[in-house]
Amino acid sequence: MTAAVILAAGSGRRMGGPKALLCVGGETLLHRTAGAALAAGCAPVIAVIGAWDPGLGDLEVETVFNPEAAEGMASSLRVGIGALPLETQAALILTVDQTAVDAALLRRLLALGAADPTRPAACAYAGTLGIPAVFPRRLFPALLALQGDRGAKAMLLRENTAALAFPEGDLDLDTPEDLDRVRR
Repeated sequence: MTAAVILAAGSGRRMGGPKALLCVGGETLLHRTAGAALAAGCAPVIAVIGAWDPGLGDLEVETVFNPEAAEGMASSLRVGIGALPLETQAALILTVDQTAVDAALLRRLLALGAADPTRPAACAYAGTLGIPAVFPRRLFPALLALQGDRGAKAMLLRENTAALAFPEGDLDLDTPEDLDRVRR
């Protein structure tokens, strides 16, 4: 079973509020990302959130509060991986700010990860590897050991990671101008 962990606890300082609650096309970024993960076949889907209502009532998504979200991405990874059921064999890690992520991309990434379940599979963009990415269970202890405002990129780079081309992956939302661009 491959679970999805959506990292959505950030306060969105540069955006003026949590990115997860921003709307694009009449849907919050968190709702949109969770819907893509569900449509791709992930189970369970876990959203790591901050101290706000995620508005996911119509989706089968488990929400987990991250009380240490100010530390950065590593704390959300620890909370999300820690919330996975014991039988979870792999975890798809996502954020809400990559608006080009959809169910079709996630299905291709999950298939790539399933082709060799002993190694991670990640999206390739901007000359590197990044999320969305699938991590096999053997890497969960390393994910749980991450600290600070770092994700798992270093782990992807040192592992024999399978890469899926996703040129749109470097287009994420960091500023209100980015959001305006996406909405247009």
